[in-house]
Amino acid sequence: MNNLNELFRNRVGISQDAVITFQYLDTVLKKTAETIPFENLCIIENRTKEISKENLASKMLQQNEGGLCYELNTILYLFLYENGFIPSLVRGVTYNHMNQQWSGTGNTHVVNLITHNGQAYVVDTGFGGNLPLKPVPLSGETVASSNGEFRVERTDSEHGDYMLYMKLNRKDEDWIIDYAFNSKEPIQNISELNEVQRIIMEHPESAFNKKPLITKITDKGNITLTDTSFTQWVDRALKKETIDEKRFHEIRKEYFNL
Repeated sequence: MNNLNELFRNRVGISQDAVITFQYLDTVLKKTAETIPFENLCIIENRTKEISKENLASKMLQQNEGGLCYELNTILYLFLYENGFIPSLVRGVTYNHMNQQWSGTGNTHVVNLITHNGQAYVVDTGFGGNLPLKPVPLSGETVASSNGEFRVERTDSEHGDYMLYMKLNRKDEDWIIDYAFNSKEPIQNISELNEVQRIIMEHPESAFNKKPLITKITDKGNITLTDTSFTQWVDRALKKETIDEKRFHEIRKEYFNL
């Protein structure tokens, strides 16, 4: 198989000569979010494979598919590692602010942490349309991007020692919880993520084992496709289309190349 670093750069549109500095991570995150969709088609179509470097690279960098958080953030983890960073993967629990409750699937959100100049940051490319698009410091400082405002706060709860909050440009007037995570228990081997995949595939409260979901950041907002609707946020304006199966497959190909 070709070098993962080369494949990743080709997939998201980063020059082979670009030096991936901390300051360049904004560009990496934006390009990744606009190129590799957050999607669950492998689960819905019952064609998942073991989580490994080779399988992830084949799926997302050669076959040009997308993935869920444990796939997207792991391929980013591998890319960052090959470019001189020392990232760590940690697990977290997402919060459903509509239902005002933590996910019943437990700590199945997977996210990267990196350290730069003594400061730790969340680097997340696996949270659908809610991506910060920039590293978010664990210091509590607010980070603003084209997608909204984000901050991480120290906490002491059964769900972890930090929480990430967001205020999306297109719909949030107040801060809401994205997820909590435990910074003290990094994943030791990516094979551990097979447990996460199994839970997402089998758990009755999983949001990703019931119907297809595909979403991607765009240069003007984001787009989301399910089996019954196609939603577009363009310059903070909402457009929603009710669709049938035929239209689903057309949009899947036209907008997501899947």
